[in-house]
Amino acid sequence: MTSPWRWEYDAYDPKTERVVEALCTLANGRFATRGAAPEASADPVHYPGTYVAGCYNRLTSEVAGKRLDNEDMVNLPNWTRLRYRCLPDDGPPGDWLTPDAPGLRHYRVVLDLRAGTLTRRMEFRDENGRRLGVAHTRIVHLGDAHLAAQRTTFRAYGWSGHIEVESILDGDVINAGVERYRHLDGRHLTGHRSGVEPEGVAWLSCRTSSSLIGIGLAVRTTTRPLVSARSGCTPTTTVQAYALPLTPEHSATVVKTAALYTSLDRPPGDPLSLAVDRVKAAPAFPALLAAHRAAWEHLWSQAESRVPGEAGRILRLHHFHLLQTLSPHTAELDAGVPARGLHGEAYRGHVFWDELFVMPYLTLHFPEVARALLMYRHRRLPAARTAARRAGMWGAMFPWQSGSSGEEETQSLHLNPRSGRWLPDHSRLQRHVGSAIALNVWRYGSTTGDTGFMHGPGAELLLETARYWAAAAAYDVSYGRYRIRGVLGPDEYHDAYPDAALPGIDDNAYTNVTAAWVLARGLDLIDDLPATRREELRSSLGLDRGALDRWEDVSRRLYVPFHAGVISQFEGYGELAELDWEAYRARYSDIRRLDRILEAEGDTVNRYQASKQADALMLGYLFRPADLRDLFGRLGYRLDDAVWRATVAYYLRRTSHGSTLSSLVHGWVLARQGGEDAWRYCEEALLSDVTDIQGGTTGEGIHLGAMAGTLDLVERALTGLEAGGEGLRIDPVPLREIPRLSFTFCYRGRHGIRIRVLPGRLGIMVPEGPQGPLPLILPGERQVTVAPGEEHWFRSAPG
Repeated sequence: MTSPWRWEYDAYDPKTERVVEALCTLANGRFATRGAAPEASADPVHYPGTYVAGCYNRLTSEVAGKRLDNEDMVNLPNWTRLRYRCLPDDGPPGDWLTPDAPGLRHYRVVLDLRAGTLTRRMEFRDENGRRLGVAHTRIVHLGDAHLAAQRTTFRAYGWSGHIEVESILDGDVINAGVERYRHLDGRHLTGHRSGVEPEGVAWLSCRTSSSLIGIGLAVRTTTRPLVSARSGCTPTTTVQAYALPLTPEHSATVVKTAALYTSLDRPPGDPLSLAVDRVKAAPAFPALLAAHRAAWEHLWSQAESRVPGEAGRILRLHHFHLLQTLSPHTAELDAGVPARGLHGEAYRGHVFWDELFVMPYLTLHFPEVARALLMYRHRRLPAARTAARRAGMWGAMFPWQSGSSGEEETQSLHLNPRSGRWLPDHSRLQRHVGSAIALNVWRYGSTTGDTGFMHGPGAELLLETARYWAAAAAYDVSYGRYRIRGVLGPDEYHDAYPDAALPGIDDNAYTNVTAAWVLARGLDLIDDLPATRREELRSSLGLDRGALDRWEDVSRRLYVPFHAGVISQFEGYGELAELDWEAYRARYSDIRRLDRILEAEGDTVNRYQASKQADALMLGYLFRPADLRDLFGRLGYRLDDAVWRATVAYYLRRTSHGSTLSSLVHGWVLARQGGEDAWRYCEEALLSDVTDIQGGTTGEGIHLGAMAGTLDLVERALTGLEAGGEGLRIDPVPLREIPRLSFTFCYRGRHGIRIRVLPGRLGIMVPEGPQGPLPLILPGERQVTVAPGEEHWFRSAPG
């Protein structure tokens, strides 16, 4: 695993195969196929899966005596399946071969990040010394978002005969990729039909059972040498069988080319007819591969980034998965940011707040994709308005988990695998997701200058979120301040006070401070709108003088709790018991999911000062120190450097890092303040998926927010890059382990701006173009400009 552009696995290990499958997933922004071996069907070791962005279905299950509705991203028919066995001239037929066969002697998987290809090479040997070499090469086409292909080459060593091959299109699939969901109904597909065209094209159509999304999948199988096929079909499966001659001198090749359409596609059409026609017209594999490689070359040219060493190699893998999950094709879809990518079924493919960690990168590099993802939220604004009204509020209350409709998709029960108990799930009380959406809107507008969006959909998203916070904040006479009660913060561990009858905690600092920020930005946006649009929105949203005066008042008088000289995670946090961290580490070693450990012991994490992930410290991730001071100052609180550093130290000792986002945020915050342990957390964020640091979760899907967040950490945390209407702010901080880096980005219509960091120096290059000099704001508010076609270097603190 030493090549900077290749991710390699040189041995087959059933224990880690699902992690390999997830990390070797191929996608094009529209659909993805997990990197499972073609020979494998779903079992405890292997899990093939193909998923289309935005393709969800709802089922009802009986669990723990209750009926649960769950909407899931649907596992679609498996187009990759291939079975084969040797038919030697001098012996009986061999067994069907898989990576689990006892005769496996060599196994190597190579994910080529530059070309977007997955290659799996195997060699089998039978008891008589006959050897068979097998090489699979797979693509999910980046240029044509409806196509995928897989080429398999067979080579005989020391024998002659035939290789019997079955090319299978398998529609008998269910959602079964997450063990803790095993009690839930996973059979989402129905109405299967299948057949084989006279030209040898196999096809399958079906639909989702409740959302009624039509699916058409067609596979063209070609062989070299050319032989005729024996075909058979059931309603859910097609099989095309071939007997290919094989000698040491002459190899045999099977190519499966697949076309996938759904009724979600635009313009509309019959998915099956479109798939059959497209696969018939698809070029041969060499041409497909060449076009696919060219598409990846072009995409990489738009996302140029260089970081040396092992950190750079892992970042490139993260880059690859981000680009193929949210590619330029995503801009054409009605899809959000799935927290686990299109790589598996964890979190049921839902959209959480992870876009908060993804959008900064996309806004700087692929603003059209960022805009499309914000439009996903805007299309679901009516559902958020309805949710707010049901809760007795104004504005828009966005769901913690979103899927197809924008309704709240958070389950009402969740399983603790340690205790086997199904427990109430109150995570839907994380109302701060609305602030994340508003932050993304504001940053997109500040970076791109897209006034059309900001005055249109962006204004509606931000202002409706502000209306919600103004309604959710209730004035408490005894505090002399507004309070937001009965919520959950990013921590997620604390969903109630000890022995409380109702869920929720009060005055989560992150929730309240970000709500104040949203209200302040809402007031700014109203002032910036053209007069006609301002009056239109004030009329349609009921923003009279009294409403705006309330926004102003709430934004300045929301309550933020403190204790022991630090920001309190929520009101009463400092009164909770201290946990014996060392005792629990000694007893359990891995205590990342401390909530599950304590519940299995008959206890609850609600009793302790123990956090799953960064909560109050998220404020240091989102805001520069000066901005955070100003924000607290607006609220009437003094937040100096000493208080902030004490807050950081306090929660570092009380966090179990049960989320991959936790190490990312702690690494960011420590890097910006020059903390000694910054690299420890940055490195953990880098390794979270490639080493499956959470112990079994990566195989269920990558953690897209953490992957994108590590890219953003390098680009924005280490350079202090912040885009605004007044220019680009640059405030680099050294990180000894990453002394050099460079990347290009977009800012307000300028493409190809390059930042380079060397020890003690930072350079910024502005490409030639019709725009004027680029304004920069350096530390100390020093303002300079860089003319088009020039590169300027500035001194920075050495590492």
